[in-house]
Amino acid sequence: MQHQLMQLPYAQNALEPYISEETLSFHYGKHHAGYVNKLNGLIEKTKFADMSLEEIIKHAEGAIFNNAAQVFNHDFYWHSLSGTPSAPSVELSDLIERDFGSTDAFREAFLSAAAGLFGSGWVWLVITKEGGLAIEQTSNADTPIRRATVPLLTCDVWEHAYYIDRRNARPEYLENWWQLVNWEFASDNLARVTNDPIAGYNQSCNDDSEVCDYVDTMQEQEHTPT
Repeated sequence: MQHQLMQLPYAQNALEPYISEETLSFHYGKHHAGYVNKLNGLIEKTKFADMSLEEIIKHAEGAIFNNAAQVFNHDFYWHSLSGTPSAPSVELSDLIERDFGSTDAFREAFLSAAAGLFGSGWVWLVITKEGGLAIEQTSNADTPIRRATVPLLTCDVWEHAYYIDRRNARPEYLENWWQLVNWEFASDNLARVTNDPIAGYNQSCNDDSEVCDYVDTMQEQEHTPT
């Protein structure tokens, strides 16, 4: 199975002025594409050759895990952004207020977690096994797929996500990232996890299916009787 570089759900200049076209050209066209190409080379003629991305992430170690997880994480990151302003669904807003106190308190907590993550990694808004919202930090290529949580939204805090535009000023990048949050994507993920179609916007996940397949699988597992 050859894994493919996802198609961006928007033009490479669609996130300006918050994230530049030049940054997308390098981040998507070089870094993300590089993980896809490296993964395909590493899994050739191995037991991982016919596995889905999720299966590889769950069972691989070392370089194969790192590259597979980075493909998934970047897929999720690009879907988490939009050049079109959006707002959380009522259901997601209610959960944010219940678990963080307010949207402003959530914003402060999320951006603080992203600014404070040591080194490279990711910050996620996730649903826990207990059904609550939580902010989760993962280092390097680590991903919620290996944890008992389901991601709704992610922010990439590897330096290549912002160095061209902001140099080493990660907090400036995070403030700009916040302006681009795709709340419709996060709300749709919540709807899938809770099996509540009216909680989301039912938007397409583009022709790349790895991210949507993962969330759908988690939803099925959540609602399958044991």
